[in-house]
Order: sequence, then structure tokens, then C-alpha cells
Amino acid sequence: MQHTVIVGGSSGIGLSAAQHLLAVGHRVTITGRGSDRLAAAKAAVPGVSAVVMDATKPDFSAIGALDHLVLALGSNKGMAPFATADLANVKASFEEKVFAHYATAQAALPHLRTGGSITFVAAVSAHAAMPGTSGIGAANAAITALVPILAVELKPTRVNAVSPGVIDTPWWTNVPADQKKAIFTELVNKTPVGRVGTADDIAQAIWFLTECTFMNGHTIICDGGLRLTL
Repeated sequence: MQHTVIVGGSSGIGLSAAQHLLAVGHRVTITGRGSDRLAAAKAAVPGVSAVVMDATKPDFSAIGALDHLVLALGSNKGMAPFATADLANVKASFEEKVFAHYATAQAALPHLRTGGSITFVAAVSAHAAMPGTSGIGAANAAITALVPILAVELKPTRVNAVSPGVIDTPWWTNVPADQKKAIFTELVNKTPVGRVGTADDIAQAIWFLTECTFMNGHTIICDGGLRLTL
């Protein structure tokens, strides 16, 4: 039984990935900073294990050996027109996304089985020219830049990433409902598949990257084709 650890797995894409991997026979441990959210996640997904861990100070000693690491940490910082963007907010985007992913992957290495895998979760903002996303786009692009480098440096451990498009998850919690509806309506009209994504869509891509042992050094852009119309 393969052991997969999902950092940032208490909700959204991370939790959906946990459900998928459990269903195909993985042993799954999710981590997060909040014990209440982890408890709710365990109740929602029977069979998953949960460990409280702050990704800014990652510690895998309570988790032990693992075969696959999924880094599903998100950040909503860095969203502003470039001319007026607050640099502190952009720095926070890098702290929450780039440095947390980097530090967690690094801390996991002594526990990760040689020949296993690491899957980062970036975002379509790394690939599409969307005004107002220079900060968050640069942070996600930094994640995708790590992938081919680590795929070679950490061989035979495989390293890949998924860049989700617009996904209806708790990431949007702080956006007023009417504003979220307007944004989604606009993006549905621009997305070739005619809808926004779900956490389940991205979980399927993560599952593929953990299971396909010949997939290495790639970022799958799972966005319904949105980047093609921007």
C-alpha cells in the first residue's frame, strides 16, 4: 500500500485528492494548520489520517515514511494591477506559496521513498496573461520552474505539477457571493469546456501524476482551455 501525504489537504483540491487516492488503494495522510478543519476533513473522508503541520515550519517526524508527496498549499495574495500592487502583499504570496512549497518538499526528502513522487499544485496564472495577476502569477510560475530542475536533481524520484484553472473551492470564500457569481459567469463564457472547474477535476490530474511512473518533469495545465482565450 502506497503512502501519500497531502500538505494542505483539509479542504478543496487537497481533500478531493485524498478521496481519489484512498479510492484506488493508497494510504493517505493529510496535513493542515487547523486541528478543527482537519477533524472535519477526517469526518468527511473516512479512512484518511490527519496530522497538524504548519507548512512554514514543516516537520515529517510524526508522519514517517511516504511514497508520494502532494503540495496543495494555496494563496490568494498578489492579486492587483501591477502599477498599484502592494509589494508586501506580493511578498506574502511568495511566502505562502513558493517558500512554503520549497521548504515542505525539502523537509520531506529524508522520508520520501526513492523513486516515489512529488506533485506541486500551481495555478493557470503562471501560464496566462491575465491583467491584475502579476504577483500571484509570478509566485505560481516559480513553482512550475522548480519542476524540471527537481525532476533531474532528485532522480529517480519523479517531480511534476498541476496548474488548475478557475476552480470552485473554498479559495473563493472571501469573495462576496455576487462578485463571485459575476466572475464565474464571465469565465464560463471564456472557457472552451463551458464551465468552471471542480476540485474533483484537479484531483484526477493529481492521481494520474502519482500513478503514472513514466510521467516526470511536467506541469499539467488543467483549466478547461481557459488560457487559450485570454
